[in-house]
Amino acid sequence: MLRFTYSAKDEQTKKIVKSVVQAESEREAAKVLLAQGLSPLSIQEESGTNLLTRLTQRISTKDKVTFTRSLATLIEAGLPLSQSLHTIIEQTQNPKMRDVVQDIIVSVEGGHSLGDSFAKHPQVFDRVFLALIRAGEISGTLDMALRRIADQQEKDAESVRKIRGAMYYPGIVMLVIIGVIVFMMVTIVPQVAQLYEGLGKDLPFLTQALVTTSSFIINFWYLVLIVLAIAIYFFRQYMQTDSGRRASDRLKLNAPLLKALFRKLYMARFTRTGETLLSTGVPMLDMLSISAEAVNNTFVGQSIHNAEEQVKGGVALSKALKGQDYIMPLIPQMIRIGEQSGQIDQMLGKVAKVYEDELDEQIKAISTIIEPLLMVVMAVFAGGIVVAILFPIYSLVTVTGGNLN
Repeated sequence: MLRFTYSAKDEQTKKIVKSVVQAESEREAAKVLLAQGLSPLSIQEESGTNLLTRLTQRISTKDKVTFTRSLATLIEAGLPLSQSLHTIIEQTQNPKMRDVVQDIIVSVEGGHSLGDSFAKHPQVFDRVFLALIRAGEISGTLDMALRRIADQQEKDAESVRKIRGAMYYPGIVMLVIIGVIVFMMVTIVPQVAQLYEGLGKDLPFLTQALVTTSSFIINFWYLVLIVLAIAIYFFRQYMQTDSGRRASDRLKLNAPLLKALFRKLYMARFTRTGETLLSTGVPMLDMLSISAEAVNNTFVGQSIHNAEEQVKGGVALSKALKGQDYIMPLIPQMIRIGEQSGQIDQMLGKVAKVYEDELDEQIKAISTIIEPLLMVVMAVFAGGIVVAILFPIYSLVTVTGGNLN
């Protein structure tokens, strides 16, 4: 999206407002302003809105957590909402986040609710965030809702961070393996090929294939890079399609070593989101609908939607979830206890804690298993190249030795 600086007249207060708005075009920016009750006087696209700017000014989870916790603290202290937002914008370092907060201030001061003001920025505030804000506004517990949002964001980000951290080491090792292979192919193999040319002997198939591949990489390296870039581009495009996302989601749920990890991640995300929503006063059906989206997996989300349809028909949540694909048995068991005691949200919180702890153990176990496996992979690749290089020499020595005898 593009960024536009604008000057507009607030139809309610009759004041001139100057700020920044994000939109696909100047016309779309004008529509956004009109929807906020502002009459545009001037709209101009910001210069310097390039890829580097977008990457360095992205809104991180930390930015959102800091914003929500600060807002919760100020509201709890008794400050009016508008004054709280003005105080926060003075302390916000991220320019992009500051623009979002400025737009929220304009919307709130224009008479819109905080939930509706947040909803104008769906790229920053997801459905869970908006549902909790609106529930907090209705119940008069906005500060509590904001704190729950911050806790939810932190715990979810922590789980994802741990999984990514566990994948860093394998990724680095794979890059090293690829680097070693490329180095051997472009430096060592050509020298060996020149040595064999003077011997007048036919090379074994494996060695000949290695020499041919090395020659192709050296002479057509630019073609290799172009093909690799095109493949990466189309792969990224495919992963943004529905079929690509479904393929990725299916792989995460069924990949060896990783499937248990991802399934526990999704269960922890589902139960933690459910606990946060229900404890804030969000209705059961809305909780299921929002949680199905929050788990960020097509197949797990579909199972939750299936349970939602059954709950609409009068079936208890524990029975609706029981037997659903990818829903682990502990969840309906604990929910059943919660239904009997009237504390479903607390039971969901306990289940979330169980899966979050198990996720930590699973990550440690996978890290322990992956390290020796990667060493074996590196040894196989490097050893295969070495064998392909040395085998002809061994054959020649053997033949020469036999002739001498």
